[in-house]
Amino acid sequence: MPEKPKLSMYWAASCGGCEIALVNLHEKILDVDAAFDFVFCPCLLDTKKRDVEAMPDGSIALTLFNGAIRTEENEEMAHLLRRKSRLLIAFGSCSYEGCIPGLGNLSERDEFMRTVYLENPTTENPGGIVPRTETEVPEGVLHLPSFYDRVRTLAQVTGVDYFIPGCPPEPHQIGNVVEAVVQGKPLPPKGSVIGAGRSSVCEECSRKREDKKLKGFRRIYEFIPDREKCLLDQGVLCMGIATRDGCGALCPKVNMPCTGCYGPPEGVLDQGAKMVAALGSLLDIGEVKGLPEEEIDRRIDALIDSIPDFAGTFYKYSLPGSILKGRIA
Repeated sequence: MPEKPKLSMYWAASCGGCEIALVNLHEKILDVDAAFDFVFCPCLLDTKKRDVEAMPDGSIALTLFNGAIRTEENEEMAHLLRRKSRLLIAFGSCSYEGCIPGLGNLSERDEFMRTVYLENPTTENPGGIVPRTETEVPEGVLHLPSFYDRVRTLAQVTGVDYFIPGCPPEPHQIGNVVEAVVQGKPLPPKGSVIGAGRSSVCEECSRKREDKKLKGFRRIYEFIPDREKCLLDQGVLCMGIATRDGCGALCPKVNMPCTGCYGPPEGVLDQGAKMVAALGSLLDIGEVKGLPEEEIDRRIDALIDSIPDFAGTFYKYSLPGSILKGRIA
């Protein structure tokens, strides 16, 4: 009986939802098991790092790498799995764009340590101890991986063959990718986004759209949106206009705005910049003829101030992979 191709999955800086998404293939997970020898997944299997190191280079057919690069260990595993894998896929928004961990790029490393270990109201730490890379104990020296100053995407530390977006990716899209690999179907050029569409979420959203003129923004808890009308038309900051399709517009279907987890549409370099540019053409400050410049500025500022969280809205999933990449010193 021929040896099955090897499959691995690694969990870097992420929440673990990508592992759940894989299991959410439901009965198709049996097809994955039939097609692959699942050799490495710290969340599910007891395979050790040394076992992976002992494998010949290129012996793993497919690695789904989820999570951003936050620590020295994350980067080390990225390089190791790149060597051992014929196909390395950035699986999910964290590895593709940095995602929620990437918002940490708005703060310095020392701010994290101070908040978590010294100033947290639920932490008792009278000695003011913070993690160190080396600590001497009677048995020897304990080592911890370095906590980097910045979160990076997988592609910012090693070569990536393909990207599957989503927080997490939708099971049907995962199934499509796995099926293509198993059946040897032609894949797009290296570096492509797979398991998603090419246009925007608006293209697969069934809500009715009109010519938008926005006089302000409202948050979803402040009112009950019309289920038929475009959320952006109702003043809700829906990122669908700047987000790649392929999810089925699941959030707008349940009366919630798209938050952007599938990343920018094809051809868009920066998701946040795309959204800001779109809003710039939609904002309505009323009649300005004859108004002094100070009043025009006041109206513009009032509209902008109604946006609750610039970074968390426009770059919730994409800050490390954006033009900005994070806090500018």
